[in-house]
Amino acid sequence: MGSSRFPGKVLRLIGKRKLLEHVFFRLRHSKVETTLIVATPDITADDPISELCRQHEVACFRGSELNVLDRYYRCALRHAFDHIVRLTGDNPFVDIEEMDRLIRLHLETEADFSYSFQVLPIGCGAEIFSFPALATSFQEGHASHHLEHVDEYIFDHLDRFRTSALIVPGDKQKPKVRLTVDTPEDYARACFIVKHSSSEYVSTEEAIALAADFDHITRKPSGGIL
Repeated sequence: MGSSRFPGKVLRLIGKRKLLEHVFFRLRHSKVETTLIVATPDITADDPISELCRQHEVACFRGSELNVLDRYYRCALRHAFDHIVRLTGDNPFVDIEEMDRLIRLHLETEADFSYSFQVLPIGCGAEIFSFPALATSFQEGHASHHLEHVDEYIFDHLDRFRTSALIVPGDKQKPKVRLTVDTPEDYARACFIVKHSSSEYVSTEEAIALAADFDHITRKPSGGIL
């Protein structure tokens, strides 16, 4: 709730659903058996997130506000997870089909860390940690960027981990397209996509096309924003 660039974004309405509810909705389309847990800070400001989880019967773990790595590790430890799929609460268009493929790739290759976010549009990808990889990150990652971003220790020490990168279809390989919600402009784009989508479940391909429409109609010839 305390986003510096866009406070309260995860509970803002996008169409008829709040942003975080879009994540819940999309995950129902997964064909892989998983356990959904929202890991959110243990501060009063984030109590509305916990309440939303209660309403949807989604488990909620409360942990450190600033040390996100600690929050992830302790959540995984409490629930005795062998593998952890990381999605962020500001991505209403996560690609569930590719997430399922990523899970299968991760397990088949016995990877420590697998990811798809570098090739999909921003906000559509996911990453997966084995618990030992997450534990190593927690035990040895002490720099500030290691604590704020769960995957940074692994990227700083890739030679120590077995990694797998998902290859996605060419029409989804749009890593510069913004389908996340980090700013008011991102929020307006997400609302436009949901409003004009032909389906309640917006495909990545349609979201890419609608994002291009939004960016075209909201930009002046000079490049400014209307």
